[in-house]
Amino acid sequence: MIIRYSKVREGVTTPTRANPSDAGLDVYFCPDMTTAHWRMQPGDSKIFPTGLKFEVPHGYMLEVKNRSGMAAKRSLVVGACVIDSGYEGEVFINLHNIGSTTEYVEHGTKIAQLVLTPVVHFRPQETATESLYNEYPMTISDRGDGALGSTG
Repeated sequence: MIIRYSKVREGVTTPTRANPSDAGLDVYFCPDMTTAHWRMQPGDSKIFPTGLKFEVPHGYMLEVKNRSGMAAKRSLVVGACVIDSGYEGEVFINLHNIGSTTEYVEHGTKIAQLVLTPVVHFRPQETATESLYNEYPMTISDRGDGALGSTG
């Protein structure tokens, strides 16, 4: 499948795939100002511009995922990010510094990867809580309302 993209300003790095079999397409930090890098203190959360727009087809989304090196080596992780098929603006990446040291992100740094994911559209239907699982069982599990640690 081909997904078209465009660059919204000068200096934008073309998205890449390091290996042909990689699931994710790497995207790069591209600020729209002359700053060479952004500083992230421990606990900071910032929205990083990529300078890219993507044409996501109906029935799909681009899901923003961590780059393992950024997460493991620099403690920079992606927040919840979904690029819907109806979104026509620049793609921004929400990064969090969960580490204990200040990190600097340079212009042109790979900051995340995008994975094209099929979307199943559904309509929610409200029902009474007590009949939610009894009337139409949706699972073969007997877990019930057991939460964390309930399966051992």
